[in-house]
Amino acid sequence: MAFTHLIQAAVVKSLKELYGQEFSEKDFQINETKPEFEGDYSIVLFALVKKLKSAPEVLAKNLGENLIKNNPDFFSDYNVIKAFLNLNISEQALQLFLTKNYHDTSFGRKPLNHKKVMVEYSSPNTNKPLHLGHLRNNFLGWSVAEILKANGNEVYKSSIVNDRGIHICKSMIAWQEFANGATPETVHEKGDHFVGDYYVKFNNEYKREVKELTDRGLDEKAAEKEAPIMKKTQQMLLDWEQGKPDVIDLWNKMNGWVYKGFDETYKRIGSDFDQTFYESQTYILGKEFVQKGLEDGSFYKKEDGSVWIDLSDVGLDEKLLLRGDGTSVYITQDIGLVKQKFEEYKLDESIYVIGDEQIYHMKVLKEICRKLGMPFANNILHLSYGMVELTTGKMKSREGTVVDADDLIDEMIATSKLHTEELGKVKDFTEDELNHLYETLGMGAMKFYLLRVDPKKRMIFNPEESIDFHGFTGPFIQYTYARIQSIIRKIGEPIVNEELKINNEKLFLLERQLIIFLEKYSNVLEQAADELNPSLIANYAFHLAKTFNSFYVEHSVANAESEEKKNLRLRISVMTAIVIKSALQLLGIKVPERM
Repeated sequence: MAFTHLIQAAVVKSLKELYGQEFSEKDFQINETKPEFEGDYSIVLFALVKKLKSAPEVLAKNLGENLIKNNPDFFSDYNVIKAFLNLNISEQALQLFLTKNYHDTSFGRKPLNHKKVMVEYSSPNTNKPLHLGHLRNNFLGWSVAEILKANGNEVYKSSIVNDRGIHICKSMIAWQEFANGATPETVHEKGDHFVGDYYVKFNNEYKREVKELTDRGLDEKAAEKEAPIMKKTQQMLLDWEQGKPDVIDLWNKMNGWVYKGFDETYKRIGSDFDQTFYESQTYILGKEFVQKGLEDGSFYKKEDGSVWIDLSDVGLDEKLLLRGDGTSVYITQDIGLVKQKFEEYKLDESIYVIGDEQIYHMKVLKEICRKLGMPFANNILHLSYGMVELTTGKMKSREGTVVDADDLIDEMIATSKLHTEELGKVKDFTEDELNHLYETLGMGAMKFYLLRVDPKKRMIFNPEESIDFHGFTGPFIQYTYARIQSIIRKIGEPIVNEELKINNEKLFLLERQLIIFLEKYSNVLEQAADELNPSLIANYAFHLAKTFNSFYVEHSVANAESEEKKNLRLRISVMTAIVIKSALQLLGIKVPERM
């Protein structure tokens, strides 16, 4: 049981003993003691002061004395500052924790709880390659899924591929107009990049045609509707939904190019899925629900034949569900897919990792599901995250200014190579070992930088800053892990289950801090799952690595003051390495055994 839970139970028991009333952990708070005060944990008693009508110092003193009396093996001392009771964990408790857990590679992880959760992420369009925004989405979704698994949930990773719609038809029309039969193989280009080029070509031609029409006197909105290339695209969408063979053949061919490219990128970034859904299949089920909603009065038709829902009664607006020509919109397929997910996988929760520009869309989806009487509507969760930008500003895929994921990966690996060579510590590595190290560090730098920020916040990605070996970065933590492995190789592994004896030697401050920090890992895992927030894991891993480096500078492991101290520090080192590796694995980051 975590220290905080033990403290909660002890405080509840002591309060009942002292005041003859029933209390719960909600009646007080447990915080880390602030650095300027002595103690490991602080009990915040303001709520109890009011409830018991007691002077804060008297209440804290009485509680402190009772806790020490009832738990002499766990608490060693206390001090009082107003309504704060600062408690010290005993050395016996800290050493017992370390002895029991230092070699446990699954430390902090929870047993299976049989809760089924699906995490949907990536969700690319087949008209363009993955870009920097997709990287944050993939890293975030994959990490959240792994964190939920670590907390005992049965997790399914899924992706919905947006493989139909007007945007897909834009690339298809542009290929027909401008490719002259070219393929990814004939031009030696990755398939998703190849198709993405034609999406840009479409928009360039569309702009040219709109300008030509406005120059002739049409207003801009009319010109946008009358542009010949746009009319062709709209017709192609109708032809696709009607199953016109030549359109379907072209669609299958171009999507095949893109999927091959996606798979290569997913493999490079370590992103995987248990289930991939396709909008081209789910939108049909969505259309059936639209029809049902029309029949029961939940939806209504306008004069042009389009289908809408009025959500003004819940503070939202009207929402288009089906265009007048019968073609679907994104929400159409979302309605069908949400039902398919819950029924096929018997889910308790379905989490959508989607950017914060889709907050309104997700609210609408939940409300439509409620209107249709779907029992799982309240179990749809939106993990909304802020957009990621470069130091040069925002990206626009239609203008071809997006930072391509593959290019960024190559840049990160090249940058890690440059920084590693500057350190000059890898002269004895083989070429294969070096290439593996550069990829481990480059990908680790990118993933950590994109995950260290709270998902809800927008962020700016700086590739050069992300790989600083001395900063708030993945490589700094990876280097700490490699340093610990070097220590263990020199000294040897401690003997598992050998009783740890300190001979009453007092723990130094940094030794105490590390053991207490390691003990908190299970709480951090739990909080990260509750908040769907991998940045908590990233920040924890960084501060653990930082604390260990301070400890290592201050206290030698190999040349400790005694054999007992050496064993203690070796166990601290082993457990620190295990927890760093575990934390980074949850972020999708590999650790090097040496560097």
